[in-house]
Amino acid sequence: MMFITGPLYSGKRTFARQFAGSCITDVQDKAADAADLTQLAEELAQYDIVIATEVGGGVVPVDAGQRAAREAAGRLACLLAARADCVVQMFCGIPTVLKGELTKKC
Repeated sequence: MMFITGPLYSGKRTFARQFAGSCITDVQDKAADAADLTQLAEELAQYDIVIATEVGGGVVPVDAGQRAAREAAGRLACLLAARADCVVQMFCGIPTVLKGELTKKC
């Protein structure tokens, strides 16, 4: 599985289109409602490409619920990165491989 992460509008989906296989996007939104993040990560790892938007780089929300959702999204990203064969961080349309090798199968 390839895990692609990065800020909003950083080119994650455009980059993912060059690879074949099943793809799921915006998985950070699933974290807030998950009863078990480990189980969710296992389910998501069945996709060939998993895309998540980084949510921890901005201002910390005042609302406790929003802070909890960001915490869950960050923990899910860590779980997915651990399971991934290849982890790519996108920034300004530029991919940086953090783990593994970038190949057409990655």
